Formats: sequence, structure tokens, C-alpha cells
Amino acid sequence: MKILIYSAKDFEIPFLEKANQEKHHVTYSDKRLTLKTAHIAIGFEVVSIFSADDASSLVLERLKDFGVRYITIRATGYDNVNIMKAKILGLRVANASGYAPYAIAEHAIGLLLAIKRKLIASNEMVNAHNFSLSALVGSDLNQKTVGIIGTGKIGKVIVSILHGFGCKILCNDVQEDQNLITTYDAQYVSLHDIYKNSDIIFLCVPLTTQTHYIIDKHAIAQMHPHVILINIARGALVHTQDILTALEAKKIYAYGTDVYEKEEGVFFYNHSNNALKDDVLQKLIDLPNVLLTPHQAFATQEALSNIAETTFHTINCWDRKEHTENELT
Repeated sequence: MKILIYSAKDFEIPFLEKANQEKHHVTYSDKRLTLKTAHIAIGFEVVSIFSADDASSLVLERLKDFGVRYITIRATGYDNVNIMKAKILGLRVANASGYAPYAIAEHAIGLLLAIKRKLIASNEMVNAHNFSLSALVGSDLNQKTVGIIGTGKIGKVIVSILHGFGCKILCNDVQEDQNLITTYDAQYVSLHDIYKNSDIIFLCVPLTTQTHYIIDKHAIAQMHPHVILINIARGALVHTQDILTALEAKKIYAYGTDVYEKEEGVFFYNHSNNALKDDVLQKLIDLPNVLLTPHQAFATQEALSNIAETTFHTINCWDRKEHTENELT
């Protein structure tokens, strides 16, 4: 099969090459899929896209017109793909579901520990030969109450890690996981109870119409001012301006995030020689109580290998005219 890989990153290409095993003809493009770049797919049966690519209705129509029949998503989330339109067009779409729950969960814990133990400030002070501890007093995780919004594969791993720290764990999801209750003494409660009682809140849900801006000024008003928010899911789960206002007013203690709601065209690219045009993003970067990483939680050798293997497993199934368990249409 002829395959076009959109948004191909230099660090992932070796994993994709290994998974392909020289079976398919693969072309790599560092360009994002957009309405303007869809024409690159002319002559390809399969396109593979990433979370920052645009697979909205008009783009899908154009891909269909260009002869594309299959779309693989090198991510678990698929909020950037109009699945309903894909079904109407007869495009087969599959994601890389559950490729890296440990990679992403561990990154979430890393964000939390860096905030709680002031590791970024500590490193900056040491680099300046300042070895004073006066500004570096943190707090334990042990005995803290942690709210986990979304107990899918990533949320489950976070629960297990936090249980090892001795945290009290509150969960919220549309479906309760009995194993988390019996094994880790987790409690399923309402969102209000999580907002009201948590010292730390993790966002682990997919982006849907129900979860869009699940954290806004109304949710923040229910929280303690010492709360730490950690977002390793999607940027639009939080109303960023409301987060900024709360951080500046000290209504929340800190925000750790690996995602940003307007990251398309910014994250995954080197803009070190260009001034940012996004004032909201610049404010996030400038605030001392924000720890922002550039959507890197998935970037481990194990996760990249799993993504590549899942991607080509799906393509191989399609090549054999078989169904694949990761199909979304």
C-alpha cells in the first residue's frame, strides 16, 4: 500500500521504519494535514496523521476526492477527526488506542513532583550558584487527597502510582472501575466533591462536547486555593483564560500541563527564533506557578514503538481486507 505520513517527526521515523519492515511504500512529510496540504495525499491509499493534524469535514472530503481510503491516527485521541463525516464518506479510520498509558501517566506524576518540590526553581538557583533553601520548601504527596477525572487506561495507572505515595484517591467517570475501588481504596464521587475536596486534580478524559472547558471559573470557584491542576489530556478541557485569572489571583496554587488548547502549528516545532503571536500562551509560559511541557508525555521509546507497531498492524489488516480492533468507523 502507498502510505503518506503527515506531521512526521525525526524522532519517530526510525520506529515507523522498523514497524513497516520495508513492506509498504511510505512517504514522510513534516507538514501538518490541513486544507492547504491535503493535495500532498494525491496518489496515496493511506494517510497517517497526528493529534495536531486537521481532519475536519472539508479536509476529509478533499482526501476522499484525492483517492485516500484509509486514515490512521498516531494517537489515542481523535477529537481532531470528524468521525461522522468519515463514516459518511466511507473512509476507514483507526487510532492507536492505549499505546502509552505508563508514559503519559509517569509524565503527569513528573509534572506534579516538579511543582510540589519546586525542581525548576531549584535548578535555576543552583545554576546561578544560589544554594539557599529559603524559596524551595515544598510539601509531601503522602496523605494528600487527589482527584482523578477520567479513569481510563491512563487514569488507572495514575491511581496505582498515587496509591504507592499514600494518597487518598477520589475518582470521577461515567463508569466506575471496581478494581480501583477494591485494590486502591479509590472512591467514585461527583465532580463537585472532587473540586471541593482535592489537593491535586488530574485531567485524564478525552475531549468531547461534554468535557470541553470542564475546568472553568465555575469549577475553579469550588476548589481550594492550594489546589494543583495537572492536565495531560487535551488543552481545551480547561478554559485557559479562567486558569490564568485564577493563577494570578492565587485562587489555585499551580497548573501543570502537557497540552494547550491552541497548540496546533506551535507545539512540535522550533520557534526559538520567532516571537510568539499568542499572548495567552506567552502568559502561561511567563507565570512562575505554571509548568508547561510541549505535548511530550507520549515521547518515550516504548510509546513510540507501540504507536508504530499499532499503526502498521492496522495498515497490514487493511491490506489483507481484514477488520482491525482500533477502527473508529
